[in-house]
Amino acid sequence: YTSGKGSSAAGLTASVLRDPVTRGFIMEGGAMVLADGGVVCIDEFDKMREDDRVAIHEAMEQQTISIAKAGITTTLNSRCSVLAAANSVFGRWDDTKGEDNIDFMPTILSRFDMIFIIKDHHDQQRDMTLARHVMNVHLSAHTQTEAVEGEIPLATYKKYIAYARVKCGPRLSAGAAEKLKNRYVVMRSGAREHERESDKRASIPITVRQLEAVVRIAESLAKMKLQAVAGEEEVDEALRLFQEDQEMISRIEKQLKRRFAIGSQVSEHSIIQDFTKQVGAGVTWLSIGSVHLC
Repeated sequence: YTSGKGSSAAGLTASVLRDPVTRGFIMEGGAMVLADGGVVCIDEFDKMREDDRVAIHEAMEQQTISIAKAGITTTLNSRCSVLAAANSVFGRWDDTKGEDNIDFMPTILSRFDMIFIIKDHHDQQRDMTLARHVMNVHLSAHTQTEAVEGEIPLATYKKYIAYARVKCGPRLSAGAAEKLKNRYVVMRSGAREHERESDKRASIPITVRQLEAVVRIAESLAKMKLQAVAGEEEVDEALRLFQEDQEMISRIEKQLKRRFAIGSQVSEHSIIQDFTKQVGAGVTWLSIGSVHLC
């Protein structure tokens, strides 16, 4: 675990120091080298300097870190997953700002297999459930000894994960590979059409890097089930996790541009009423929180 504000490029990758005894140069691995075979968690990712974020590009792409300093030339393994958390530019996610909430270069965003937006929606029932859970944790922290019914013991869970990582190495089936190839071509065409209509580049371009990300997600889903082959079901779920938000936003923008003139001022209430009528006619309802007319 590391924090973005207190992390530097050398602290995440590797550094070369002078030994105080021998006066020779020695190399020390950073967080991503020490996490080889595991997971490195980076909090406050948005607080990192841009130069430090660039330093982990190779580690996230090639799973290695190349060093050529002070006469030491070597390559270190950093075969780890990166779990990073960042805040919105405005402190809280503003639905009216869309992608302006994220202040990251496409080069670093494209290296993450999945990106999720976590919002704090006010829901009385959910807030009550969460508050009850927190209170129960504090009240019964020292008294609760019996396991909850249906809960997997931690020791069993660890053994299952260790067994899956060592013994299971699924690969895509021929049918799943063909389906993924066709979907990739469609995704590329859709992204190009969206950029042409909106007259601006996408935040995360659809490239071969994204294709490899979908393959990794599909194989991971198969590994969770201890399957030797990742089929079309795993590919469908991987594609859903990868592109659900992008497709939703694209469909909303197309409907808004088709129904309202660009440059016109329309109240949010009128837009909601118009889309509600479409729901009654059998059209799927889509949230319009992140779309604005421009």
